[in-house]
Amino acid sequence: MNQLSQEEKYMQRCLQLAKMAEGNTYPNPMVGSVIVYNGKIIGEGYHRKAGEPHAEVNAVNSVKDKSLLRHSTLYVNLEPCAHYGKTPPCSKLIIDNEIPSVVIGCIDSFSEVAGKGVEMMRRAGVEVKVGVLEDESLELNRRFFTFHNKQRPYIILKWAETLDGFIDIDRTDEQLGRPTWITNEWARRAVHKQRASEQAILIGTHTALKDNPSLTLRDWAGEQPLRCVIDKRCQLDGSKQLLDGESPTVVYNLLRDSRTPNLEYVKLSNEGDFIDQILKDLWQRNIQSLIVEGGSTTLSTFIETSLWDEAYRYIGHVFFKSGVKAPPLNAKISNQEKFGSSELLVYRNNL
Repeated sequence: MNQLSQEEKYMQRCLQLAKMAEGNTYPNPMVGSVIVYNGKIIGEGYHRKAGEPHAEVNAVNSVKDKSLLRHSTLYVNLEPCAHYGKTPPCSKLIIDNEIPSVVIGCIDSFSEVAGKGVEMMRRAGVEVKVGVLEDESLELNRRFFTFHNKQRPYIILKWAETLDGFIDIDRTDEQLGRPTWITNEWARRAVHKQRASEQAILIGTHTALKDNPSLTLRDWAGEQPLRCVIDKRCQLDGSKQLLDGESPTVVYNLLRDSRTPNLEYVKLSNEGDFIDQILKDLWQRNIQSLIVEGGSTTLSTFIETSLWDEAYRYIGHVFFKSGVKAPPLNAKISNQEKFGSSELLVYRNNL
């Protein structure tokens, strides 16, 4: 393994700081910044929440002796902004504080930034270096970049399956309305932790009918993701937990548009691709990430059209012998994790 250079070590610290705000910065990216003087970090900060000061601002404000800024290097994992939003541009902050050198992890592809921050600083005489731990910087904000570059949310497929490859039993009428547990409680807690980090969650009609899920956070603290369900013929009634009005919910269908507190019916066209229409609607709602927890049909639709970025496949230590088969996934494992008797396999779609 190659040893990290000093620049890479400082950038790695930026990434560590940025990740501390995971799940809290939407619609903004995760950004961390450190300020180095004479080989020592004299200031650091990260963007904590949308609308609050950016990482560079917090880093500059943390420096006790501001006169040192004129002889320091600022490190940041994402290109400083050049536009006025809820906060002033960070590129101007760097120029105004006469910071002579800036090291950046990766360029911000968001159209209002996209190289403009680097250009502004270089025109003011700031020495700018781009591309230190670039891959790691792009990886950290992959949801943000996918949203802006592909104009859709970052899509994470998720399901649990048995050791013999089933995601559900063949249900009798008496077994409808409650989930069939496959994994243990530790794996289920990991699922709720993941929900807290993403912005929306989607299931299909059959899953809603069979499991009657609430899709809410119960075993982890955080922001509740937008609940979404595909119900083309509006088969779900008020007895379903998804339609209880307790949390914002969108029902994608072919019959009607309507809105009540926390419950919205969105009528889509029978002409175009249904999934594409859903993704476009979520993009217009500024939703950067989507978990698809649907049954085999919904999951297979996303897999067959290659409309996914990550897949989380939880394996429980149980056998069903028959039932609903798990969707086939032709992809390489990128990561795996053990939760006692349950295991998580993570896949990436590199297409």
